[in-house]
Amino acid sequence: MFKYFLGFILIAGSLAAQAQTVRPEVVTSGLQNPWAVAFLPEGRFLVTERTGTLRVVEADGRLQPPLAGVPAVAAAGQGGLLDLVLDSDFGRNRTLYFCFSESGPGGNSTALARATLSEDRTRLDEVKVIFSQKPKVNSSAHFGCRIVESQPTGKPDGLLFMTLGERFSRKDDAQKLDNHHGKVIRIHKDGRVPADNPFVGRTGALPEIWSYGHRNPQGATLTPDGVLWTHEHGPQGGDEINLPQPGRNYGWPVITYGENYGGGAIGQGLTEQAGMEQPLHYWVPSIAPSGMAFVTSTRYGQAWVGNLMVGSLKFGYLNRIELAAPFKGKVVREHKLLAVDRERIRDVRQGPDGLLYVLTDKADGRLIRLLPN
Repeated sequence: MFKYFLGFILIAGSLAAQAQTVRPEVVTSGLQNPWAVAFLPEGRFLVTERTGTLRVVEADGRLQPPLAGVPAVAAAGQGGLLDLVLDSDFGRNRTLYFCFSESGPGGNSTALARATLSEDRTRLDEVKVIFSQKPKVNSSAHFGCRIVESQPTGKPDGLLFMTLGERFSRKDDAQKLDNHHGKVIRIHKDGRVPADNPFVGRTGALPEIWSYGHRNPQGATLTPDGVLWTHEHGPQGGDEINLPQPGRNYGWPVITYGENYGGGAIGQGLTEQAGMEQPLHYWVPSIAPSGMAFVTSTRYGQAWVGNLMVGSLKFGYLNRIELAAPFKGKVVREHKLLAVDRERIRDVRQGPDGLLYVLTDKADGRLIRLLPN
């Protein structure tokens, strides 16, 4: 059994008056730059590795060999095998969805695929790419790539949201509707476009687009009543939390609370403009956020219910964010967890046991379970 307790207490409360603690338990290590975790039946886990492999982790922490059937992945820079979610009816259909950097004419882009997991958990079957970001470009940055199954009333409706980066070198594309750069998209699980998407039928606009003006969103989750929340990387400063609404413009690169790397204003240096949405919250300096989940269980006490959890790549901690009201409202307080080892936190999820799990992004990455103290 590859499981042990770390011998330190996690510091909480960068802005909190009262410290809180949790105990981290390493479920497994030896993962190659893990990016996303999903929860299989019987206590197993499914983990993507950015290098292009998909691994089952047994309940006791044993790592299984990479699954067969994963398509070719353009694993370079920030690209690779990225987010992963199980279908809400996985117990019946064994369907899952994953996004990855896909090579093709013109370079590469973010693609979304669906597949079924074999009964023996050794391979993916019926793999089909249901969406490819357009256009492909020569870039190894800003793929975005978080997937959320839409549940507008708290129940699945057969649709998927996915976040897409603006590919770094094409930041102005985020303001244009003829491409998928810097967008949140919404599609059916087979790749069809929903008839009520905001730009369906608009000349010069791609119909998959839900919202635009995003930079590099690497966090997405739903409130219990189905509201989509995302966060995205700013440049130097200006990381944002947003609540993407249909057809709305979130400003990048016209408005931002960040600046160019090395200093200097981006564009006209604006932080607001008519017709562009303000973030719910922003960070200066950047924390480089990745992964996002709401706490809905009482495993950590009632005070944590409704808190938002966000990983920090830059500073190596898990950010517990208190809101003015559970699952809604402005940010009122932030707490730093896992701040001792300063490991890059790539993903955070609440498991079916009500506990939080995080992935650390490194060549010897770890899956960690957070236990209430």
